[in-house]
Amino acid sequence: MRKTIAFILSTIFAIQACERPEGLQDKQIFRYNQESGISSLDPAFARDQASGWAVNMLFNGLVQLDSNLQVVPAIAKHWEISEDGRIYRFTLRQDVRFHADKCFKDSKFKFVTSSDFVYSFTRLIDPKLAAPGAWIFSGKLAPNPFRSPNDSSFEIHLNAPYPPLLGMLSMGYCSVVAAEAVAFYGDGFREHPVGTGPFKLAFWEENEALVLHKNEFYFEKDGSQALPYLDAVMVQFMPDKQSAFLAFLQGKLDFISGIDPAFKDEVLMANGDLQPKYNDRIVLQRSAYLNTEYLGFLVNGEKKAAHPALLDKRVRQALNYAIDRKQMMYFLRNNVGIAGTAGLIPPGLPGFDSTAFNHFSYQPEKAKALLKAAGYAPGDIRIALETNPTYLDLCIFIQRQLQNIGVQLDINTSPGPTLRQLISKGEVSMFRGSWIADYPDAENYLALAYGPNRAPAGPNYTQFQNPRFDQLYTAALLQSNDSLRALLYQQMDALIRDEAPFMVLYYDQVLRLVNPAITGLSTNAMNVLDLKRVKMAPHPQKGLK
Repeated sequence: MRKTIAFILSTIFAIQACERPEGLQDKQIFRYNQESGISSLDPAFARDQASGWAVNMLFNGLVQLDSNLQVVPAIAKHWEISEDGRIYRFTLRQDVRFHADKCFKDSKFKFVTSSDFVYSFTRLIDPKLAAPGAWIFSGKLAPNPFRSPNDSSFEIHLNAPYPPLLGMLSMGYCSVVAAEAVAFYGDGFREHPVGTGPFKLAFWEENEALVLHKNEFYFEKDGSQALPYLDAVMVQFMPDKQSAFLAFLQGKLDFISGIDPAFKDEVLMANGDLQPKYNDRIVLQRSAYLNTEYLGFLVNGEKKAAHPALLDKRVRQALNYAIDRKQMMYFLRNNVGIAGTAGLIPPGLPGFDSTAFNHFSYQPEKAKALLKAAGYAPGDIRIALETNPTYLDLCIFIQRQLQNIGVQLDINTSPGPTLRQLISKGEVSMFRGSWIADYPDAENYLALAYGPNRAPAGPNYTQFQNPRFDQLYTAALLQSNDSLRALLYQQMDALIRDEAPFMVLYYDQVLRLVNPAITGLSTNAMNVLDLKRVKMAPHPQKGLK
């Protein structure tokens, strides 16, 4: 017990000092910064990346995603789906135990059974909890939806087929929690998580430090080797990204996700490659990221804010053809990301049509011809674009490009929360937006154009309405064959390209800076932080300078 307390105190001091103190050199401790802080360690409230990363280390669900975004087993060994697509039957492992905790009284620990999933999912959708993750099951469940035929069998019953469900079950919201822990800690469960994950909570002081220790009884293995390899994870909460970057360069952090504009040119060349001076001191990880950045056009003529010109799809198409996205990516993004010349679905998801990759290539003369066909001469159109300050440089680039075809763009900036409210109410005619996938299915993106999802009821912020699109969307949700569903997704994305309620700017990429002492750090297009198989050199370098 004294050794455990000493280890916790040592790791806390290490976080506060941003260094690896004497006596811990033989420990494998992974260190990273979370500038936004962590709001909760309760998986039902893991609504942002910061909380999601921590929850992923502390908890498990039925299934998980591999590096290719394929759904693979976690606590569920295998599963089957009924022919009508309404019943999901999972067979559970019987060797998964919750972290040892006093909430379990005399036994100190408990093995997971199907009744724990019944409790966890019932809790998730309980209106009294008001969990942000409850939307996963909204409108999808049959009466008595969560069932436990026996300890190792768990069933979910739907009121209609919903093929994306399996991928959604990989989200942190769907982690298993113990009723005993929630009852014991009450509202304090957010800061006393009792999970099944590869790491367990050792210490958390909000905005100060988070320390996780290895779960010695974790159920997953790497061959015959028990996981995880790391002894601990230490998280700092420095709000300044520049300070975190300097700490990384000094060898005091092992990992940074994303590159802030303030230091991107220090790390990257214009073409996106690592600056040569860092070639032997930083490992640059780059992969696809399911994040589509776009401009949206309000296309509902009943809304007062709708711009008359934007109600004509030829004008919307013209604006799309007027932007040289490849130049924009090179000069403003150091080629981090892929020019958004296709549809709303990003590369890497079934339904992305590679043959349409250059559909909206830079064609200013075609843009001018479309404006002329729509009855507009140069100088006739003046539009206000609403954005937040973070994306001002991209918007200024677009403003200059549109000037070349005779369209005047006025840029207005608002704080993020204010802008989101205006967009949701349909009070802006043109806005900058982004969509990060909640789960790895193209339906997540196409929902932005589905008629019944028109804001504020849903995420259709452009107020787009197309009967054919809605028919295809409904048909796709009833299609259990993945290949046929992907074809329906392609047809929907083609309709979006033709109607152009969006101007897709780029498909983002995950960019990570990693200490060369680290191995086994995988990534996927959901940017999940998975540390189960991470190893580090016995004596990590003191600094990268």
